[in-house]
Amino acid sequence: MIFVMVFGGYLAAGGKMGIILKSLPFEMMMIGGAAVGAFMISNDMKAIKHTLRDMARVFKGPRWKNEDYRDLLCLLFELIRIGKQNPVALEEHTESPSESSVFGKYPRILKDAEAVELICDTLRSASMNYDDPHQVEEVLEKRMETSLHHAMHSSHALQTVADALPALGIVAAVLGVIKTMASIDQPPEVLGKLIGGALVGTFLGVFLAYGLVGPFATRLKAVVEEDAHFYQLIREVLVANLHDHATNICIEVGRQNTPSQHRPSYSDLEEALKSLKQDAA
Repeated sequence: MIFVMVFGGYLAAGGKMGIILKSLPFEMMMIGGAAVGAFMISNDMKAIKHTLRDMARVFKGPRWKNEDYRDLLCLLFELIRIGKQNPVALEEHTESPSESSVFGKYPRILKDAEAVELICDTLRSASMNYDDPHQVEEVLEKRMETSLHHAMHSSHALQTVADALPALGIVAAVLGVIKTMASIDQPPEVLGKLIGGALVGTFLGVFLAYGLVGPFATRLKAVVEEDAHFYQLIREVLVANLHDHATNICIEVGRQNTPSQHRPSYSDLEEALKSLKQDAA
């Protein structure tokens, strides 16, 4: 839609694509090359790779789907129930989650190291007899803030590039004007093409910033924030467990704190939990 509406409107108004296409490779080399170079200067190799991987999330959308939130509540239900019945039996699941029969039922969650570590570390904390559960809650809050800040780096990096692109477009345009001034003795039709080519730089910088890179950064931020709800759900359920609420109450707290678009209905979750109880029996 962006390309069709912008260039379609330009052509409909009588614009000619020839001058844009002729200038595009050189302007793109200057603007795009400078933007990539600035991005590489301001980020280390780990951050660059992280950003490139995250670019795919713009098209894929959030990692966690409706069934993943339901599976997470079922996983936490099983672990909390085991911990209340036999704390020693819980250790084999938290110490070696990759070999756990409980975690093994939920392979998508098991593949996410952050989710598994958050669950296991918090359940271990529950066995340390903290005087105040709010201590664990505070630790979890700081940990999740740190994780979210790290996950947001790609979005911030892309937004920085988007902010710089209009200025880089002006740089390319100024170079085009310098080139034009060197040909000031040429006839008006030649100067017109040279000035038009210079203005392509300004257009390209603004177009890339507000039409592509900026929206990419915004979309990536939205995806990261939505995925963060998955880890916040883990915190809500396990903190409720630290306050020694009944297992079903802990899970209902989690269900109520699940984003509305992913929240399983009470009956669906109840059916899933009943099947777990029957399997355990």
